[in-house]
Amino acid sequence: MWRRLLTSQLKTLATAPCRSASKTVPLPFKSNVSSSPFSYLLTRHFSASLADSAVKKRVEDVMPIATGHEREELEVELQGKKILEDVNNPVGPFGTKEAPAVVKSYYDKRIVGCPGGEGEDEHDIVWFWLEKGKPHECSVCSQYFVVSRSN
Repeated sequence: MWRRLLTSQLKTLATAPCRSASKTVPLPFKSNVSSSPFSYLLTRHFSASLADSAVKKRVEDVMPIATGHEREELEVELQGKKILEDVNNPVGPFGTKEAPAVVKSYYDKRIVGCPGGEGEDEHDIVWFWLEKGKPHECSVCSQYFVVSRSN
């Protein structure tokens, strides 16, 4: 299909008088393409197709095909909230035995990764299961974690 389209356009361009470089439409990005009739064809073709696809999609456009958890997340985002905002990226102070780092979860058990402390105290992420009612100590940095149920 492309071959047919390009050959027919090239035949048209070959019979048409050459256009000057000042009349060519500039590319919206930096390119090494010369100012030839063929580059004009590419510019005209791609700028028209980009204009059609430049229509921004909104969440409402995606909503009819979304199902399950994705649909729930999109519905909550329409209300201006994020359902997993505080669950996916927990932040807080270094967990000690007296004041452990609290990790929120929708379940009683969750996989947690410990990146260590800040700066020199960082280490490779150590993954472990964290269960409700059982504080867990990281084997590398001795940070304590507990899970709390988030509804």
